[in-house]
Formats: sequence, C-alpha cells, structure tokens
Amino acid sequence: MPLLQLLISSMFIFFVLYAPQPLLALFADNFNVSTAASGALMSLTMLPLAVAPIFYGLLFARKNPLSILKVAMLILSITSLLFALAPSFELLLSLRFIQGLTLPAALTAMTGFIGQQYSAVQLQQNMTRYIGSSILGGYLGRVLAANFASWFTWQSFYYVLAVSLIILALLIKPKRCEPPKREPASPSAYLKPLRHPLIARLFGCVFCMFFCFAALMNYLPFILQDVFNITDSKTIGWVYTGYLIGAVLSMATPYISRRFNNSWLLLSALFALYCLTLVAMQLPVLSLFLIAFTLFCACMFMIHSSASPLANKLSDAPPTVTNGAYVSFYYSGGALGSFIPGLILQSFGYHAFLITLLLVCGIGLTLSITTYRHGISIT
Repeated sequence: MPLLQLLISSMFIFFVLYAPQPLLALFADNFNVSTAASGALMSLTMLPLAVAPIFYGLLFARKNPLSILKVAMLILSITSLLFALAPSFELLLSLRFIQGLTLPAALTAMTGFIGQQYSAVQLQQNMTRYIGSSILGGYLGRVLAANFASWFTWQSFYYVLAVSLIILALLIKPKRCEPPKREPASPSAYLKPLRHPLIARLFGCVFCMFFCFAALMNYLPFILQDVFNITDSKTIGWVYTGYLIGAVLSMATPYISRRFNNSWLLLSALFALYCLTLVAMQLPVLSLFLIAFTLFCACMFMIHSSASPLANKLSDAPPTVTNGAYVSFYYSGGALGSFIPGLILQSFGYHAFLITLLLVCGIGLTLSITTYRHGISIT
C-alpha cells in the first residue's frame, strides 16, 4: 500500500471521528436534546478509544494490518451512511459507539503497517506524516461537515463520506503486506508503564491536556452561538481554522524544546500558557477569543508533541505498550471532556465551563511543575 494512499485513508477516517463536532448544536435542535446529550455523540466515540488500543494491540498482533484496515473502513462507511439516515437520536448514539469500537482498529492497523514497513529515519518521518494527516483530517472533517450543512444538508456530507470510504477500502490490497511473525505480548505487560511514578504523572498531564481540548472543541458551537451570536454552521466551521493554525504553530516545538534543558520545565511553561488562554477567553470579545483559541490549540499540539517522545524516554516497556497506554489516557481525557463540561455549561453557563477547564488544566500544570521542582532532569 503506497504511503500516500494510507495518508489519504487516514484523513477520511478522522473525518468520521470529528465531523459531528461543529454540528452538535444542530443535532440538539433537530432531535430536541440537551447540550450535554448532544456532546455524548463525541463521548461515546472516544470512550472505546480510551481502552481499545491496548487490547487491539494484542488481538491484532499476528494479523495483516491492511486486512484489518480494509474491514474497519467498510464498517465506518456503512455506519456513516446509516448515521445520515437515522430517524432518532438514540440510533445516532448507537452508531457512534460502533464507530468508536471500529476507529481504534483502523488507527492500530495504520500505525502497525507503518511500523512494519519502515525503520530508522523513514519510520520517524512517515509516522510524523501520519500524525500530520490526522491533524489535517480533524480540521477538514469539521470544516467540510459544517459547510455541507450550510450549503446543502448535514446528511449530504455523510453520503459523500460513506462513498469515499468504500472506494478507499476497495483500493487496499492486503496481499501486498505480510503479516507479522512475532508472538503477542502478555496482557500484564501493558500495565507495566503505569507502575512508574513519572509515567503516571506524565499520563496524568496528557489526560488533563486532552480533557480541556476535547471540551472546548466539542462545545465551541454552543459557545459561539450563545456568547457571540454566531449561528451559521458555515461560520462556526471556519472558526475551527484556529485548530489548523495552532497545529502549524506547534511545528516550532523542536526549536522551542532546544531552549529548555528539561522536558518537565517545557511542559510546565506550555501548561501555564494553556491556562492563560482559558483566562483570556473569559472576556466576551470575539477577536480576543479567536486569538486565545488559536494559542490554546497550539499549546495542546505542543504539549502532545513533547509528551509523546518523553513517554518513550521514560518507559522501559516496549514502544507499542507505552504508546498504547499513552493513547488510552489521551482518549480517556477526551471521553470525559466531551461530556462532563457540557453538563456544567448547560447548568451554570460559559464562565463556569471555562473555570472547570482551568482547574483541570491547573492539575496538569501542578503535575509537571512539581516534577520539575523535584529536580528530575529529562532532556
């Protein structure tokens, strides 16, 4: 399978994950459900992502990753089509949960294929390209879904998505990739990285980071609607451009990290800025909000870019074990952040919502800065 084909497939797979996000306010109106209930469309998808990567790593250890990817994409295409045709919100939730079970299989297959086919410098470069495709997929999935809803109907995007996934799946040729020969690891080995106190602290930081990010991204349509009177789904979709700009700004992470002699100090500085952006958003000024939102996204990607290699430096476990646990904590934060802050937003309002995120972000800052102050030096 050519790498370009894999990257394009990755983008469309991330369309599935993030497309509902800018449409949550629309779903709440169309199906007459609450703000928090509509947020469950994201929570139910991220919940399996919080657990499944660990188990799928074992389950698929001896399978051909391209065969897994092909089946997963076909399932995602069928569920996307049914999502557009669903007559009730309960059915939407059921389909999103099925997608949540399928998405980690696709992600595991893609990273597994890259790990099989490439090594050394090529492995690093192609994994970076894969991460870039996931960021671009997250951005385009949000923007295109919102614009389709404005130009046509929200269902039209899902029809196009379903057809695209089927075509991409049929283009996959599993015979071109030999299945791995190694035996699967013991399940107990997957818990090994969590036993190290530093790993636990780092994973706690990652949990806090994505909790805040998922919450703000999830409820952004409601904030724009209620605080800034922006109701057009197309305009809401373009506000997510801050996500892409933030991702571009985060490319400076390697340069910035060279200015710090300790990774924990860098994480502390990034979490401090993460907190400041949430403070700035308290002022109901749209221009200030957009600037703070862009910096907020940049901080998230920079923390992510710093924490992921740090986890691999700290852990003595195999990389697949470390990264599986990392992804689980990452999406655990996303699953809770996609739901709990929504309850606070609908019950206590925008400022209480931001204070909640600030408190969680403050926990991440505390974890990183106390580790640094204890003199732990990881460069």
